Amino acid sequence: MKKSAIAAIVALPLIAGAFVVQERAALDGGRLFGQVLDLVESRYVDSVDAAMLYEKAARGLVTQLQDPYSELFSPRQLTQFNTTTAGRYGGLGMQIEEQPGKGVVVSKVFPHTPAEGAGAREGDMIIAIDTLSTRGWSSARVADSLRGVPGSKVTVSFARPSVNEPIKSTFTRAVIRVPAVPYAIMFDKSGYIPLQGFNESSTQEVAAAVRHLANEEGAKGLVLDLRGNGGGFLDQSLAISNLFLPQGAELASVRGRNQDNQTYTAREKPIAPDIPLVILTDQFTASASEIVAGALQDHDRALILGTTSFGKGLVQTLFNLDGGYALKITTGKWYTPSGRTIQKERKLLPDGQFVEVHPDSLESDSARKARPVYKSDAGRVVYGGGAITPDVIVKPDTFTAAEQAFLRASAAKSQDIYVATYDYAMELKDKVKGNPNFVVSPEWREELYNRLTKKGVTIDRKLYDGAHTQIDRMLEQRVARLAFGDSTARRRSLDDDIQLQKALEILKKGQHQKDLFAFAPQFSRK
Repeated sequence: MKKSAIAAIVALPLIAGAFVVQERAALDGGRLFGQVLDLVESRYVDSVDAAMLYEKAARGLVTQLQDPYSELFSPRQLTQFNTTTAGRYGGLGMQIEEQPGKGVVVSKVFPHTPAEGAGAREGDMIIAIDTLSTRGWSSARVADSLRGVPGSKVTVSFARPSVNEPIKSTFTRAVIRVPAVPYAIMFDKSGYIPLQGFNESSTQEVAAAVRHLANEEGAKGLVLDLRGNGGGFLDQSLAISNLFLPQGAELASVRGRNQDNQTYTAREKPIAPDIPLVILTDQFTASASEIVAGALQDHDRALILGTTSFGKGLVQTLFNLDGGYALKITTGKWYTPSGRTIQKERKLLPDGQFVEVHPDSLESDSARKARPVYKSDAGRVVYGGGAITPDVIVKPDTFTAAEQAFLRASAAKSQDIYVATYDYAMELKDKVKGNPNFVVSPEWREELYNRLTKKGVTIDRKLYDGAHTQIDRMLEQRVARLAFGDSTARRRSLDDDIQLQKALEILKKGQHQKDLFAFAPQFSRK
């Protein structure tokens, strides 16, 4: 007891000293900042705006956190952020994506939307919004600028292949509703549900799809496809997890600094507590998608198949500041029921990109051994260290050497090829009307080559012929989607989707969820 008392007495000055050192460092840092600011204001060769300096200094502080999700909003940016996250905002009705070396390109135009009405086309490159050039912008920044109050207007300038001058169009924003579940279909005795995002109606759409497939179509198993799903509303991810998990089951938790941990549990009775379930993930499965996959994996309710998810497991809180500013800052991390963190460690590169510290999205054996091990409810090994590691690793199919050679040679003209294919598919859709089992003929491929040549797109004939399978696939998918919709196009693409094929094979073998885990090891494809 004497030794303990002495140790405690000795520790107190050490602890107190530590606080003194920290306080002195903070005072010194504040003094340094004040001195620099005073000198810049009084002695810098050009006059400067003090308010602007403070704002830039504040933004610099946030940037030094090296957190891509923390951000200082100006009053205008805050208004735009609140409009976007309110769940009801105006948009144009087009899907966009970043293409390396090109910029932000329209990848899909939804029917009966302002985008379709104003003539936007897939393949158009967005080069300006109102009076601002979009050069160097991310797709997220472009999307934020296109959104706004329904009824308001925005002018967008597009670059279109074979058109010399930019195309400028003025759009009137409208409330756009893109379904979270665009369709739900059967593959033999298994149901397939692609979940594109987590919007305000995602739970109802997934629940309706589950009931339809299980009760009306007689599905004996389900595939929930979360590939490419970047997340969305938190409450929807918890509610969707609850569709398959019993009341009281832990779904996820949040841990932060200087705050109590929060635990989220299932509140309702599940609608599908027993039907065998496989979840598909890839490197673009993120955030809310990872909460669903992690909860169902930890409770042995779903078999996860595909490749490792993105690893976005941070919680942001918005703090209102003086002058109409606001600070969105990361205040916590998401954890799965077994205690695994979802966030994958990343670092900031000099060019501003955030990359994984230990990139290994396909999970080599050596990488797995280095990761912390957790246990599911049934004692199965699940891996921590960030993101969701599938139970069954299945890589997507890669292009052949001939197809890769074609892609490299045609990369500079990819937008022209995209638009030419789209235009030709628009003509072909009428020819295949009433025949969803149409076959791509060699004449179609030949005609596409001729059209590309007329547009000035020069492609070596040997390279083009060597990639005929890929070109036929490209034509097939485009024509099928335009003529019969996404669900028909998805059915026809099954032969090219090894991950979905494996999921369906596993479901055929098992009548119960535990059967899927027993058969899983023989299906890994590395």
